[in-house]
Amino acid sequence: MRFESAQLIKLEDYKETPYTIKNVSLVFKLHAEATEVISSLTLSPRAGSDAGAPLELDGDELTLVSLKLNGAVLDEAAYSASADKLVVTSPPAEEFELEVVTRLNPTANTQLMGLYLSQGIYCTQCEAEGFRRITYYYDRPDVLSVFTTRIEADKSTSPILLGNGNPQETGDIEGTDRHFAVWHDPHPKPAYLFALVGGDLTCISEKYTTASGKPVDLNIYVEKGNENRAGWSMDSLIRSMRWDEKVFGREYDLDVFNIVAVSAFNMGAMENKGLNIFNDKYILADSDTATDTDYEGIETVVAHEYFHNWTGNRITCREWFQLCLKEGLTVFRDQEFSSDERSRSVKRIADVIRLKSRQFPEDQGPLSHPVRPTEYKEINNFYTATVYDKGAELVRMIKTILGADGFRKGMDLYFERHDGDASTIEDFIKCFEEANSADLSHFSLWYHQSGTPQLKANGCYDEAAKTFTLELEQTTPPTPPTPGQNEKTSFFIPIRFGLVGPNGDDLEFSKVEGADVKGDLLCLTQAKQTLVFHGIGARPVPSLLREFSAPVKLESTLSREDQIFLMRHDSDPFNRWQSAQVLMTEMLIEMTNSNVPAGKEAFIEALGHMAEDDTLDHAFRGFVLPLPTEQGIALEIGKDVDTDAIGSARDTLAMEIGLALYDSFKRIYESLEMPPIFSPDALSAGKRMFKLRCLSYMAASGKQEGAELTKAHFDAADNMTDLMGALIILVTQSHAGAEDALKSFENRHQGTALAMDKWLHTAARTPSETPIAALRTLTEHPAFSWDNPNRIYSLIGGFLSGNTRGFHAADGSGYDYLAEITLLLDKTNPQVASRMVKSFGTWKNMNAERKVKAEAALKRILSSDQQLSTDVKEIVERCLS
Repeated sequence: MRFESAQLIKLEDYKETPYTIKNVSLVFKLHAEATEVISSLTLSPRAGSDAGAPLELDGDELTLVSLKLNGAVLDEAAYSASADKLVVTSPPAEEFELEVVTRLNPTANTQLMGLYLSQGIYCTQCEAEGFRRITYYYDRPDVLSVFTTRIEADKSTSPILLGNGNPQETGDIEGTDRHFAVWHDPHPKPAYLFALVGGDLTCISEKYTTASGKPVDLNIYVEKGNENRAGWSMDSLIRSMRWDEKVFGREYDLDVFNIVAVSAFNMGAMENKGLNIFNDKYILADSDTATDTDYEGIETVVAHEYFHNWTGNRITCREWFQLCLKEGLTVFRDQEFSSDERSRSVKRIADVIRLKSRQFPEDQGPLSHPVRPTEYKEINNFYTATVYDKGAELVRMIKTILGADGFRKGMDLYFERHDGDASTIEDFIKCFEEANSADLSHFSLWYHQSGTPQLKANGCYDEAAKTFTLELEQTTPPTPPTPGQNEKTSFFIPIRFGLVGPNGDDLEFSKVEGADVKGDLLCLTQAKQTLVFHGIGARPVPSLLREFSAPVKLESTLSREDQIFLMRHDSDPFNRWQSAQVLMTEMLIEMTNSNVPAGKEAFIEALGHMAEDDTLDHAFRGFVLPLPTEQGIALEIGKDVDTDAIGSARDTLAMEIGLALYDSFKRIYESLEMPPIFSPDALSAGKRMFKLRCLSYMAASGKQEGAELTKAHFDAADNMTDLMGALIILVTQSHAGAEDALKSFENRHQGTALAMDKWLHTAARTPSETPIAALRTLTEHPAFSWDNPNRIYSLIGGFLSGNTRGFHAADGSGYDYLAEITLLLDKTNPQVASRMVKSFGTWKNMNAERKVKAEAALKRILSSDQQLSTDVKEIVERCLS
């Protein structure tokens, strides 16, 4: 475990290693408490480095057993070894072999980094810096080596032995009850992509033939009894392989592709070369245990990890500051895949909801950082929404600016030029510039400058001159402070737009002054720009940031009548949704401040019109209906936040909408017939979501019939989507049937961990006058375990993200509890602890009463007698900065 003595790592200090590692030969003699690892490295001095410079290899809690150089035991005076570093003082000046033997205790590895044993399965997790917990090595992404791995284990407990690359040899170890398997990966890779699995697993298999005719064996390994729930994952894998061939021209490059699902895993999944390891929640699905959201999540994550084969594996990062080069790019690729598989407009809305709920708060709080940060203490803390989600938005903007063909040309050059490289953002951008003869230097600021730009728009129509003047102004708040960024520079902002005329069609214009406009795209490059559109025959309503063409916050002078007009008529589905969100947000903020919003009845009427518009697909209508979350409203308010007032306002508006549109919602609810057999396809999923949205408003109306229909929906549910949808309504709205429904769900699914995770998550959201006492009781439930990240994310994470009023209780009890469990978790799994403590990220937005208590809780963590991990200490210090 890395503790608070960790040094600050800076991008400007990057240097290549003095030695390269050509080949790595590993032997794992697996044992639950005493695994021996024999690592044989072929090293050479790097050209231009100092001859005989010390060889310094990384370690983390390692025990060195022996060390040999060119086959001879190395004299103790020739090296120094500690738990976290191995230094060979004077290595040879030419190629040499170093054999390092270490001993590990997989059972005791509760961090779930490196090699660990959980529920009888040996598993590794090496990203970002877990390989150093296995053996001494250059544990950094710019050292690419060819790996060969021999795995030895008991045949009875670990009949399945898997490694990276292609299988080479298997057999019994003579005179023992053990066996071995040898795997070889011909593609040089960094250590973070190393993987090993050993255990008693079963699998489902398929044959796949690539576009060029290469056969590939596909296998998904799961715990016995779960094989009937892996079919959707296999289907998703095959579709993603075919899509990547078609859209990006990328074929798979090994003879086998293996996926393993395990129940104890810190992350969602890991893209290790040829051996993807998944948290089983992103592999296992059937109608009885998985919701439509789960099915879609599995489809996305399976595709994401597969797409890493090229954007992450074949081309990796030079150092961890370039993390967005693989993660942001691959998120964009999985978003495009899901858009093609489902509804593009609905997927775009879902992605923006995720961005605004996860990344915008980071940008506006003490955890703000650029998409490519310039310094860190603990790299695990930078697997953030900024790197992933905002990183994806930057790639999307490049495609918007250059067009689909130009983007593909840039990607093709990137793959051609950097295959087998450890690359940088500059390498990536340069490929698009050269392929398109373009200058993206101004655009590149998005990678280096933190913060969410605020875009102000003001339009004015001159009927006599038939011109429409559009004034645009961008600002990026200097707070929260980011190192080296006291003043913010204007961004290059691509804005898709339309000028919507009285009949709902986009108006044409003869010319435009003030900016370079190509079709429906204008690019804002200065702090202020004024555009004049000529030949406009009627007053238009500007529709800006169509498809959310840039990750900015838009503030316009449009009236509520104009916003309602766009709700009804905009040709861009995203902006129809966005207009509804703007109106809901404005009204909720006014109601939070005890004001009566103007135009509320007209808005509710327009919402009802959209709900009943059969020309819109069900999923889109399902996304339009919900009110913004309490967290979202708090973020928009930004200061002196009172979460109780926000919650009360939201409850009131939901009731008013439910009452006003009750008959419409009931008519829609009753008319949506579902097929007799469950299917997770997009059309069926959209219908189920839309039906549940209508039901939620009916229940919120206060009419007894709404609550009764919800309980009846729960009782009649034959799939997890309907069951969970109704349960959440009953619980979060405190209806009379909530307690019985929770008990019924528990009785039906006890013993099924992934289903009980949903139960824990929902129970944690139950409104209560004593929420922490209720949460403590839930931690004693047999379904919960402090040793399993999924259980913690479901219960504790569910409370922190889904019970806003409970976590931000005015008495500070939620903050005190988070401090308590942060210290508890930091003793065994710092990664999980740091993810939990990030919930303090918006504490400075709270009102004075809450801020005092949140600050005290954060300081209590720092002042604890317990030695803090770097993971937690860095987050707490940044929250307090």
